[in-house]
Amino acid sequence: MTRYTGGAKVESGYYWNPRRWGVEVVPPEGGRLPGEGSAKYMKLPFPVVLAVVPIAGLVFLMFLPFIGFYLFANAIVKKLSGGVKRSAKELASTVSPGWAPGEAHLTGKAGEKKEDGAATPELEKLEKEIAARKEEKK
Repeated sequence: MTRYTGGAKVESGYYWNPRRWGVEVVPPEGGRLPGEGSAKYMKLPFPVVLAVVPIAGLVFLMFLPFIGFYLFANAIVKKLSGGVKRSAKELASTVSPGWAPGEAHLTGKAGEKKEDGAATPELEKLEKEIAARKEEKK
């Protein structure tokens, strides 16, 4: 059994790809094997193909339920463990770089223009109180 790689020009016949568990049929005029250069193929005689293809199908049918159970369990585990991680990433992506825990940004960001007449005396008094408390902490 001769070995070939994907994309190689070959003569007609049956070529087995063990990684995909599939047989590629090349027509009588010849052609190229599908896939990149990393894909490996073996040329098989027709009687061997008659034995390999049903065995590959049988193995697939035998393990198909187990594959389904594995994929279901894997999805459940990813939902349970990845949900927390994904939520934390989404929360962290909304936080601005100037954020400090416990600090309120109710008066806008530094450098923003204030609208005329929007500031009330109570708000100005509150701003002065906040600034004074910030100075006390430093």
